[in-house]
Amino acid sequence: MKLGVICDGISRDLAHAVDVMDEYGLQYAELQFVGEKEVGDHSKDEIARIDTLLRDRGKPVSCLSRHIFAGLTTANVPGDAAHTRHMDALKRVIEMAHTVGSPLVRIMTNKKEQILWGKGGAETWNVAHGAWDKTLPLIAPAVDVARDAGVTLVVETGNGTMVNSNYTGRKLIDDLGAKDVLKVLWDPANNCWCHERAWPDGYDEVKDGYLGHVHIKDVRVDTPRATLEVRRMGEGQLADQFQPMSDALRTDGYDGVISFESVYHPGNGDFEAGFRQCIDRFKEVFG
Repeated sequence: MKLGVICDGISRDLAHAVDVMDEYGLQYAELQFVGEKEVGDHSKDEIARIDTLLRDRGKPVSCLSRHIFAGLTTANVPGDAAHTRHMDALKRVIEMAHTVGSPLVRIMTNKKEQILWGKGGAETWNVAHGAWDKTLPLIAPAVDVARDAGVTLVVETGNGTMVNSNYTGRKLIDDLGAKDVLKVLWDPANNCWCHERAWPDGYDEVKDGYLGHVHIKDVRVDTPRATLEVRRMGEGQLADQFQPMSDALRTDGYDGVISFESVYHPGNGDFEAGFRQCIDRFKEVFG
């Protein structure tokens, strides 16, 4: 399958990150931060240098991953100052995507309300009424912009965001009527927080044309204690699920990229060292 990495998980020095990618035979570069800037904040000259570097080194861009819409709440409305800043950033990222040839642009969703739907009394006492309905118009303008620009958006299943599972990712796409231009960026480790099991539950939600991109890392969540620990790949709670996920992706002909997300360190803050401790297992399972 097509394997890559979120480059700044190795280093924000893109040339060094590409050197390390070459060591391990990873082809696809996902860009989030390059140097001190997040994608969407680079000048045209900086983007041109990024593009030249990656093309010269034979590293196609899989996705441009800015944290678009992250931090918004249900108090925000389309066209307010915060929403406008995110939309402006989206347009800049899309312009960069055209230059570097990225087929995908990541978006996030606004902050999570915990209980969105309910029954048996919960619909009266526990549901955050209207929270989901307020989310849809925040995301809809991004869908329109992407459709006009000829790029595909991927909405990440994020920690603490309204879309924090494959179920809610699929529902967002369906409710917006946007399956042609909006896909799920499946991060099964993030989904652990809401207890959506990656295999088979999460996969079944997105296997029918909803899946656009994949992030892989391993974690151990303790929701009651509000604690998240990133683990070396194969030593967290996804250890027994990676192989059936990989098998299913192969069987069903998934043709997108699987990006390793290097957010583990071995206790010393050295994320490149964490990458080196995990990447062989990633390649063994998904390669």
